[in-house]
Amino acid sequence: MGPSLTTVPGKAFAADSTESASATLQSDTVPVTTQAYDWGRVKIVGGGFIPGIIFNEKEKDLIYARTDMGGAYRWDPATKTWIQLLEWLSLEDWNLSGVESIATDPVDPDRVYIAAGTYSNDWVQSNGYILRSQDRGQTWEKTEMPFKFGGNMPGRSMGERLAIDPNDNRILYLGARNGNGLWKSEDYGATWHKVESFTSVGNVNDSYGGNVGPVWITFDPSTGSAGNATQTIYVGLADTQTSIYKSVDGGVTWQPVAGQPNQGFLPHHGTLGSNGMLYVTYNSAIGPYDAGAGAVWKLNTMTGEWTDITPDGVGNTSKPYGGLAVDPQNPDTLMVASMNVWWPDQFIYRSTDGGQTWKNLWEFTAYPKRVNRYTIDYSIAPWLDWGVQRDPETDPQTSPTLGWMIGDLEIDPFNSDRIMYGTGATLYGSENVTDFDKGEKIRISVMADGIEETAILGLISPPSGAPLISAMGDIGGFRHEDLNKAPNMITNPYIVSSTDLDYAETNPNLIVRVGHASNEEARMGVSTDNGVTWTPAANAWQAADGDNTSGEWVAVSANGDTILWAPDGSGDRPVSFSTDLGKTWTASTGIPQGAMVSSDRVNPDKFYGFHQGTFYVSTDGGANFTASAASGLPQNQSGKFKAAPTAEGDIWLASSDGLFRSTDSGASFQKLAGVDEAVSVGFGKEAPGKTYKTIYAGLRVNGGKFAFYRSEDEGASWIRINDDQHQFANARGTITGDGQVYGRVYIGTNGMGIVRGDMKQGGTEPIPSSAPTASITSYRDGQAINLNSPQLNWTFLDADDADVQAAYQVQASSNGFETIDVDSGERSGASGSYTLNGLADGDWSIRVRLKDNGGAWSEWAYRSLIIDTAAPTLKVVLDKETLWPANNKLVKVTATVETDVELSQVELVSITPSAAVDRYETMVQGAEFGTFDTEFKLLAEKAKGKEPLLYTITYRAIDQAGNVTEASATVTVPHDQGKK
Repeated sequence: MGPSLTTVPGKAFAADSTESASATLQSDTVPVTTQAYDWGRVKIVGGGFIPGIIFNEKEKDLIYARTDMGGAYRWDPATKTWIQLLEWLSLEDWNLSGVESIATDPVDPDRVYIAAGTYSNDWVQSNGYILRSQDRGQTWEKTEMPFKFGGNMPGRSMGERLAIDPNDNRILYLGARNGNGLWKSEDYGATWHKVESFTSVGNVNDSYGGNVGPVWITFDPSTGSAGNATQTIYVGLADTQTSIYKSVDGGVTWQPVAGQPNQGFLPHHGTLGSNGMLYVTYNSAIGPYDAGAGAVWKLNTMTGEWTDITPDGVGNTSKPYGGLAVDPQNPDTLMVASMNVWWPDQFIYRSTDGGQTWKNLWEFTAYPKRVNRYTIDYSIAPWLDWGVQRDPETDPQTSPTLGWMIGDLEIDPFNSDRIMYGTGATLYGSENVTDFDKGEKIRISVMADGIEETAILGLISPPSGAPLISAMGDIGGFRHEDLNKAPNMITNPYIVSSTDLDYAETNPNLIVRVGHASNEEARMGVSTDNGVTWTPAANAWQAADGDNTSGEWVAVSANGDTILWAPDGSGDRPVSFSTDLGKTWTASTGIPQGAMVSSDRVNPDKFYGFHQGTFYVSTDGGANFTASAASGLPQNQSGKFKAAPTAEGDIWLASSDGLFRSTDSGASFQKLAGVDEAVSVGFGKEAPGKTYKTIYAGLRVNGGKFAFYRSEDEGASWIRINDDQHQFANARGTITGDGQVYGRVYIGTNGMGIVRGDMKQGGTEPIPSSAPTASITSYRDGQAINLNSPQLNWTFLDADDADVQAAYQVQASSNGFETIDVDSGERSGASGSYTLNGLADGDWSIRVRLKDNGGAWSEWAYRSLIIDTAAPTLKVVLDKETLWPANNKLVKVTATVETDVELSQVELVSITPSAAVDRYETMVQGAEFGTFDTEFKLLAEKAKGKEPLLYTITYRAIDQAGNVTEASATVTVPHDQGKK
C-alpha cells in the first residue's frame, strides 16, 4: 500500500475533502462495483523542474525531492529509485501537489513535513497545508494554514522555507509568501503562530504581484543542546536592501546581520557549515526562469566578517547563482551553480578551500572547443538531448547540457563523493565527485528514476503498433514502444507542447499531432509509420514572425484520407481540412474558430465539432458543418469528446454537468444516469466475449467523490478501478484504455506523468463490492439555509438485491468531524432521513454513510451547507424626502438601497400613500414591484384636510439562506410649504 492520509482532528478535514460533495441534487444512481488494480507509470524519467533536494542529516540515504506541481518523493536506496509520496491526493485537493518546501527531521528521521500548495495567486481559492508524517511519508496528517503556498510560483527554488530546529525538533519555522512573514510551530507542526517580532516581509514581489517573503531558515546547532531550542537562527529574505536577518535568543528578537552585501541581490540559498561559515548564493532575480547578475559570499559568524568569494572574482557579478552545497564532512568544500546562463551551458563550480579558489566543470580551450571535466550518462532518459546531436569541434553547446534552472545542488552529508542537483527537466547526480579534486573526470548521470513529472495533454492507444503515443507539455511527446523504458523525444518537428493527437481508426500507421510553436515553425507533424518517423505539415494559415498560434485540436478521418485541424490564436485561424497529409489546407465552413474537433471512427466522411454548448456535424469530410439541434448540452467539456470505434455516430462527451452520449451522430444527447460529473472519457480493447469497446472515465457517481472507472456495458454500470491511495491529484482531461490489452488503462496527469493501471493478476472478472452506496438527496452542495436543525435525506442502493439498509451514521463538522448520531436496526425502504439539531450558524460539512445487513458500510456521501439565520441589514435612502410644490404633477424619485450581504435578492415590495388623493395608478407610476426597481414617479398633490400626504416606500431583502428583512423610507407632500 502506498502513502495515504490518516484521519486526525485539525483545522481542516484531515481525511476527506468537503469539496467532494455532489454539486447537484442526486436523483438517480447507477450500479457500481470495484476491482483491484496495480498502478505504476509509463516511463519518461523526470520531465519537469526539481526545485529542491533535501538530505536527512542523521540517517544515511534518507533523501527527499520536491517538485513544483507533481508531488514529493523519497529515495529508495535499495533500487536507486524515487517513491512518490502524494499520489493519494484527490482531484479535489490537486492544489496540494505543488510542494513549496520539505523538511526532514534531524532528530527523529521518521518525521517529515511538506508545505503543500501550488499557487499563491488568485488562480486558486484554497489555502496551503502543512502535511506532517511520522513514518517517512507513508501516512500523513494535515494542518491548514491561513494563507497560500506557491510550489509552482516564481522563486520556488529558493529555500528551504520550512526548517526544523536541530536541537528541539518540536520547533519548526516557515517563511510565508504574500506579506505573511515568518511563522513558528512548537508542537511538531500541528499548530502555528506568526513570529510577530520578525516584521520585515521584503520589498520583492513576484511577476503576479505576490510578496516573496522569507525564503530560507538556517540554524546554528552549536547554540543549543538536545531538547533545548537553538538560539542563533538566520533567515534569508527576498529584499534588495537588507536580506539576511539573525536572532540570538531563539527567535524572540531579530536584527539585520551587520555588514551584509549591499549589491541589490537576493539570497537564493544560505548554508551554515560546521566551521561557522555561512555561505550565501545571490541572484538579481528570484528565478527559476529569470536571472541576470549575482555573487557568492560567506560570513564568518564568529567574527562577523563578510568575504566576496564569487567564482569569477571579487566584484564580478556577471553570473546569477542558485544552487549551493557545503560538504558537512569537509566544510571548506563547497559547490555553487549558475542559475540561468542559457548559453552555452550552466556553470558548476567547486572549491576545496572555502571559496578562495574555484574550478568549473568545463572551460573553453580554443573557442568553440571546450574541455569537459565530466561525462553524462543519460541512457535512462535518452530524450534529454532533445533529439539533437552536436559536433564538439564546431558547437560550444553539448548534448545534453548540464541542465538549466539549477536552483538546488546538494552534497550527501554521509558520502562526500555523492552530489545531486535539480534542473528544469531532470535530477542529475554523481557518485565520484571527489575525483574532480584529483584532476579526473566525474561521472554525472540521471538520478531521476521513479520521478515522473510530466504534464499530459493527449494520449492515444491504437489497435496495432506502439501501445501508446503521448502529447505533453514542455517536452513535446513520445512513442512508447516499451512502457517500461523511456523513449526518445518525437521530433521533426519538435513541438514544445503538443496539445492533441489522433490516428486513423482503420489505418493506425497514420498519426497526426499538433501543438504550440512560434513564428513560422510547424505546428503539426504527420507520421505514416505509426509514429516512428515524422514529417512537418504546412501551417493552415500564413504564419509570420511573432505568430504564437497554437495547434490546439486535430482529427483524422477513419480511413486517414482527411485531416481536420482546429488551430487557435489571434487573427483568422479557421477550422481547416487537408486531403494531402497536411501539405495544403482549405477552410471549413459552418463551424466557429476555437471549436474542438473529433472524427467518426467508422464513417470516414463524418467529423464533429463542439463549441460553447453547440455540437457541429460534417458529412462531407470536414468541408461543411451544420449546427446540431441537440439541446441540454453543457457550455464546456472536460477533455476531448470522442467517438466510439464500435459504431457510427456514437459520441461521448465529458463535462462538469455529467457524461453525455449520442448514438445518432450528435442529433441528440442523453446524460448518463448516476454520473454527476466527468473529467475524462476514453476507450480500450473490449472485454472477452464483448463487442463494444471498454469505456474508461474519470467520474463522480452517485453523489460520491471523484474516482476512475471502467464500464463494459456502455455505461449502464461502472467498475471503480482505483482506491484512495491512488488518486493522482490533478488527473483530468486525458484517459484511454489500451487498444491492444484488455483492462489496461492510461491516465494523463498534470505533474505526475502517465499513470498506467493493470488489473491485478488472477483477476479477469470484476470483483463485486458488497458495500452499498449512499446518496444525499436534500439540499444543493454549498447551499445556504436558515435552519439550525436541517433534515438530511438520503437514498440507499446496493448491487446485491438481497441486502437492505440496516444502519446509518451521520456526522457534521464545522471544525473536524464529530459523530452527531449513530442509529442501528433494520430500516424499511431504500431511503432515510435524520434531523441534525442545534447546528450553529457557520460553514458545515455533513456526511452520511449506510450499512447493509451484511455489515458492509458505504463510502461517505457529503453535503456542505452554510447555516445562516441572521437576517441581512437593509437601508433605504431616497433622493427626495419632500415633494413640493404640490402642483399635481408626477415627480421622479430615486432610491438607493444598501445591504450587508452581497448576494441578497432585493425587491421593491410596495409604495403606500397615506391617503388616496386620486386613483392609485395615477399617484404611483413606473414602479415594477417584485423587482429591484429604484426609480418611480409619485404624484405631488396635497391630501384633503390639514395633514400631509405621506408615501411609504418599502423594500425587501432576501439572502441566500432565505432570511428576510424589510425596510422603508418616506416621501412627504406637505399641506403647505411651511408644514412638513
